[in-house]
Amino acid sequence: MAGLSPQITNLVIILGMMQVAKKIPFDDPLVLNYCRAAYAISNLLILGIYLYIKTVVDKKKDMTTLKYVEPAPMGSTEEGKLVTTTVHAYDVGQLKNMMRSQLMGVGMMAVMHLYFKYTNPLLIQSIIPLKGALESNMTKIHLWGQPATGDLKRPFKQPAGFMQGLQSGPAQSDKKAVEAAERAGRGGVKEE
Repeated sequence: MAGLSPQITNLVIILGMMQVAKKIPFDDPLVLNYCRAAYAISNLLILGIYLYIKTVVDKKKDMTTLKYVEPAPMGSTEEGKLVTTTVHAYDVGQLKNMMRSQLMGVGMMAVMHLYFKYTNPLLIQSIIPLKGALESNMTKIHLWGQPATGDLKRPFKQPAGFMQGLQSGPAQSDKKAVEAAERAGRGGVKEE
C-alpha cells in the first residue's frame, strides 16, 4: 500500500478488519482474551515508541530557535499569536500531544469495551493507532532518520482531516508572517 495516503490505507484496514471481525467468535473467552492481549501489546508498543523518541529528543536537545505564528482559534476575531520556542521544546510538546491522544483513545476503548461490551473495535484499535504512531512526523524524524525538510519541517502541518474546513489555518512559519506578528506585538514569549 505504499504511495497511498494514510487515510486511504486506514479505510482499507478498517473495512478489512470489519470483515475479519465478523468471522471471529468473540463469545469464546479465550479468543476474547487474545484480542484484549493484542490490544494491550499494541498500546505498549506505541508507548515504547514514544518513550524511545523522547529519549532521542532529549539526547539531541536541539536548542535552535523556532518561530511561528499560531492561528487564532476558530470563530475568534483575534489574530494569530507569535510563538517563539526551541526545536527541543516543540518536539517535547508534540510528543505530549501524541501521548495524550493515545491515552484518550485507550480511555474511549475501555468505555466501549468494558461498559458497552463492544468487542469488534479491539481488532481495529490494535492496528490503526500503531500504524499512526509509525507514520507520525516525530517517528519519521527521530526513529526513521528522515531530514526535517518539506512536510517534516517544523511547525508540522496538520494532516488533512474530515473537519479541516472548519478549523483555522495552519501555523505560519514564513518570515513575512513572523515579522508581521513581531511588529504587532502578538506573543513572542519564549517557551522553555
